[in-house]
Amino acid sequence: MTHRQAAFAAQTETMIKNLEKRGMEGYFFEDSASCTAAILSSIPEGSTISWGGSASVKECGLMDKIQQGNYDLIDYFGVSEPEERKKLYARTVMADYYLMSSNAVTLDGELINIDGRGNRVACLIHGPENIIMVVGMNKIVTDVDTGIDRVRNFAAPPNANRLNRQTPCYATGRCADCLSPDCMCNQIVITRRSGVKGRIKIYFVAEDLGY
Repeated sequence: MTHRQAAFAAQTETMIKNLEKRGMEGYFFEDSASCTAAILSSIPEGSTISWGGSASVKECGLMDKIQQGNYDLIDYFGVSEPEERKKLYARTVMADYYLMSSNAVTLDGELINIDGRGNRVACLIHGPENIIMVVGMNKIVTDVDTGIDRVRNFAAPPNANRLNRQTPCYATGRCADCLSPDCMCNQIVITRRSGVKGRIKIYFVAEDLGY
């Protein structure tokens, strides 16, 4: 491991203990391959799985494995027709597993997530039986305020570029606290505790993943 990865491994030891106090579970992995293998081993074949369009879930290779495996994948992002999307989202909230990342995680174990339409944070809050998060070491922050700043100024601009959202951050690379029709920061959700013990599981990977 590099010095940065070793420091991240030490950080996660404390973070995992803090997550446990908050009713969540945390696990540490040195690389994406071992993380993906562990997640797959925890999901029974035939399970219904949905996801939040996470770049981290894609980059670690998990989505490729899910698509190749024996699972009932509800791919909300695989269709564009509004009525079909409504039907898929209704199934999504009842899924056995929901795959996503977190925009930021504090050293104290709080999750920070900012959403445009709110479909991703809605599933995090309530619905799917299990939430599985893949979180790279680039998403660790000291506190909630730092996490919100990270999302707005370092995650939202490249995401706006990726999704072709015509926001000020797309044009300037930094947050303007906008009220644009394409605004991606309509919902700000801080998860300080899971109401259902063990429902939210965070898989920390000693790599930079997602935005």
